[in-house]
Amino acid sequence: MPEADTTKKEKQYYEDVPMATQGFFLKGASSLDWGMKNRLARIFNPQTARTVMLAVDHGYFQGPTTGLERIDLTIVPLMPYADALMLTRGILRTTVPPSLTKPIVMRCSGGPSILKELSNEELAVDIEDAIRMNVAAITLQVFIGGEYETRSVHNMTKLVDMGLRYGIPTMAVTAVGKKMVRDAKYFRLACRICAELGANIVKTYYVPEDFATVTASCPVPIVMAGGKKMPELDALTMAYNAVQQGAAGVDMGRNIFQSDAPESMIQAVGKLVHENLKPQEAYDLYQTLKKDELKNK
Repeated sequence: MPEADTTKKEKQYYEDVPMATQGFFLKGASSLDWGMKNRLARIFNPQTARTVMLAVDHGYFQGPTTGLERIDLTIVPLMPYADALMLTRGILRTTVPPSLTKPIVMRCSGGPSILKELSNEELAVDIEDAIRMNVAAITLQVFIGGEYETRSVHNMTKLVDMGLRYGIPTMAVTAVGKKMVRDAKYFRLACRICAELGANIVKTYYVPEDFATVTASCPVPIVMAGGKKMPELDALTMAYNAVQQGAAGVDMGRNIFQSDAPESMIQAVGKLVHENLKPQEAYDLYQTLKKDELKNK
């Protein structure tokens, strides 16, 4: 019978020692096939090894979320500023211009709405359809500790197997229930499980205490989830802290598209992630860009 890790010896995460990339710029990807690496190099900037994903997949369980009521009007203008887009196949086919060349990270799980138990998801996209839409990665929620934890983990491993078959990376999203504790101990567990079972990227939440242990103990890139809307300076500070503590970028939604000036906000996030602007510097840039954005509306 396996036992929980109860050793009294202090764990060592070596947060100050980067994991060797062995010939490819992204950690955990050196042994992948050319096609997988090529897709990852489209999502992550090879010069910085970071990404700014724009997450607009909320409607798959929330419906027309505030800011996403008309994606053609509010989100399409933001897309050129993102490194990658996280969305559903329905929005991709109906709303995203085919001339857009940004890499697509496609939501492939679904089932319950916010009215039901969210962990009761199943795979909702066939791999052949993902291939038809030329996606750069496929993604789903994994509910570690949730009621349907095992089902969500098996969903992920099936998606990983399908992705490996056709050279498409899989991103696992560590979903957190309303009653679950959000701390480094939980996210170390959830992220490591996803990576151990084959995810090529893990999206998870930032925590102020010991987040560097989460990124250090995960052998694949972690991107920070934006979470709930917060004031712009707070969101920029969170993003800065995450990347400085080992995150390979951010996957932000509401903190961009619900901002007073979304185009300005995504540009400020991009400068912070790729050029290491300090939070106040990024916020000052946001305020400067905001004046022109609001004047042109």
